[in-house]
Amino acid sequence: MALKNKYAKAEEIPAELKAHYLERDGAWLLDSERNEELRQTNITVMKERDALLKRFEGIDPDAVRSLQTATLKMQEEKARLEEEQRLKDGKFQEVLADKLKAAVGPVAAERDALNGRLSALLIDQAVVTEATKRGLRPTAIPDVTSRARSAFKLVGGVPQAFDGETARTGKDGFSPLTLAEWVDALVSDAPHLFEANAGGGAAGSGSRGAGGGVVNPFRKETWNLTEQVKLQMRDPGLAARLKASA
Repeated sequence: MALKNKYAKAEEIPAELKAHYLERDGAWLLDSERNEELRQTNITVMKERDALLKRFEGIDPDAVRSLQTATLKMQEEKARLEEEQRLKDGKFQEVLADKLKAAVGPVAAERDALNGRLSALLIDQAVVTEATKRGLRPTAIPDVTSRARSAFKLVGGVPQAFDGETARTGKDGFSPLTLAEWVDALVSDAPHLFEANAGGGAAGSGSRGAGGGVVNPFRKETWNLTEQVKLQMRDPGLAARLKASA
């Protein structure tokens, strides 16, 4: 389909074609580079289509399907005969084991997939809870959870940090690295993921209070209406505690 070179208004451009136009001098003009790219893509696709048509020229699709069906039946018959021979040879346990494996395989795969998703959810929940205490930005949650999934595995229902197959140790050099220690390191290594002035310690004096290191926007000396609204939207419970402690 030939593309129109110019539109007076953006609303006139078909939705599927908007990506091919640029606004210039109050009008919408066809992006010549993108149009050329589209043209070259269409040429390539048509060449590939013609090559495929030529490759299968003269082949009857119905005949191919019939051959596939016949081949499948032959394979099934061969498997049946081999199974009968194994039973005659007294290999009942082997036949039974193969049937169980074929039946359980898909179930086991689904179970493993579910366990993997559950582990990821539990790790996500634990790390977000811990990082929120340090002032985690809501927009940084996907980044932090992605980092945590690559660092932690679920062991006995508890997230444990690993380097490959080796368990990581905490500050004492013996105990497993805790989520709190991991998040503290993240605050130092990637401070952009956390609110300004977020710290790794517990509630203290001055501007810090019930938020576990989060600046209290309800205090007189750190009053910030914008941060109050953001906090109430992100964590109403924490906002209420900070307000009560101000």
